[in-house]
Amino acid sequence: MPNSTDSTASPQSTEITSLALTMFRISSWLKSPRPYLMVIGFAAVLSFWYFAVEVWKLPRFEDMPGLTEVFTEWFSKDPYYGLSVYTPEYYKHIGISLRRIAFAFFLATGLGVPLGLFLGWSKTFREYIFPLFEVLRPIPVLAWVPLAIIMFAGSETPVVFLTFLASFFATTLNTMLGVESIDESYSRAARCLGANKWQTFRHVVVPGAMPYIFTGLQISIGVAWFSLVAGEMVSGQYGLGYVINTSYMMIEYPKIIIGMITLGIVGYSTSALVRLLGDYLMQWRVRELALGDN
Repeated sequence: MPNSTDSTASPQSTEITSLALTMFRISSWLKSPRPYLMVIGFAAVLSFWYFAVEVWKLPRFEDMPGLTEVFTEWFSKDPYYGLSVYTPEYYKHIGISLRRIAFAFFLATGLGVPLGLFLGWSKTFREYIFPLFEVLRPIPVLAWVPLAIIMFAGSETPVVFLTFLASFFATTLNTMLGVESIDESYSRAARCLGANKWQTFRHVVVPGAMPYIFTGLQISIGVAWFSLVAGEMVSGQYGLGYVINTSYMMIEYPKIIIGMITLGIVGYSTSALVRLLGDYLMQWRVRELALGDN
């Protein structure tokens, strides 16, 4: 029987272990060539952009805004086109897009994860629902635009609905695949130990599907941004997609690039947050990957 000192120190030792594991992964990442290759990749793309547009003036590139023009506008206190890191409107567009993404993503997660779990868990349920799911899934988001405008009042709800759709399908499908990937022997072993169906579902199926679920959520947040831009271009007011679309119509090309780069940075940040949440909830998986990289 463990003594009281061991039981008292257990939470602290667990926290230290998690912190040490995180630091080990960061250290391994910095020692690997990956961060330096990433920097080289960014430098190569930016260099090509600069030389193709401003130096070589290649065909099809000569009318594009150059690297110098875009970054001068982006970080200008008095931007010519009215949008930079110093203007409140810039952060208003980002904030509204983030709010729409949050609504759509949490709704897609709240509906898609349970649906995917039951689709993978119950063959009878899957036979009823999955054919309909597969018929609806390939329909492009833009094809839903007229119905979204008809079904939902105002300009905000249709955009959230369009953003939700692609995210929902990605989350549901990956969750279902996660359940199907679990070895049946684990469920049989749980039943042999006296677990009922609900206990098997809770303690075997859900944890076993977690890696697939969070992989699906990372895909889901990415396609949510893609769908959001499409929705904001069609019926949105404010937002990064709205900036890109209106800048094209007003022939304000540097603003298009600013909107695209901002979209990429914010989208990457949200994906990283989902990945960090997955690492926090799946410490066993993080430990396995860290040992595998060592």
